[in-house]
Amino acid sequence: MFSGAQISLYPMTDDFVGVILGALGALDPWRDRLRIGTDDISTLLVGPPEVLFPAMRDLFVAAAKSGKHCVLSAAVSRGCPGEPDDPICRSDETGGPTIPLDERKLAAIRAVQATPSTSQPVAAQFSLYVMGTGDHMDEIYGCIDFLKQSGVFERSKNFCTKLRGDAGAVFATLAEAFCRFGPGAGHVTLDITISANSPSAV
Repeated sequence: MFSGAQISLYPMTDDFVGVILGALGALDPWRDRLRIGTDDISTLLVGPPEVLFPAMRDLFVAAAKSGKHCVLSAAVSRGCPGEPDDPICRSDETGGPTIPLDERKLAAIRAVQATPSTSQPVAAQFSLYVMGTGDHMDEIYGCIDFLKQSGVFERSKNFCTKLRGDAGAVFATLAEAFCRFGPGAGHVTLDITISANSPSAV
């Protein structure tokens, strides 16, 4: 399976280069388990979900600790039929037998509850896309039910769901949505926007 994320980090400050470069060190503990490529628009992180989401969390938290308004935009995908299998993406989190939806929701809630705090509040909105399955709406409604019990659910919006809370719990919730809903070996994507230190937080 192939899994990865195209990410872009936007610090809202004249010193945006300094904030980005200062945050990049947060990826160092994950680099041996990721393939990373950067161009003038985004950075591609290729690796298993249990590495992708903590790496994105640590990068974003490091940038947000600057106190500046920071936004992370990410397109995350697994199982895309247009991408080749990559050994670096091997994961125990996906690809196994699909267990009943209620059991997956309960496991997702427990995983979020066990996540350590980062002491960095964030807001996020995201959309889940389950591709190529006849029961995709069951999976999406199951995910929404999990989100409402996750502890970071704020509200439903047009085309997406809004989350708010500690960055640890928010990124863990996104990871659980990505891994536990939709077929284990199927094509699933998330469209994510995460914000911290916004002057217009409501």
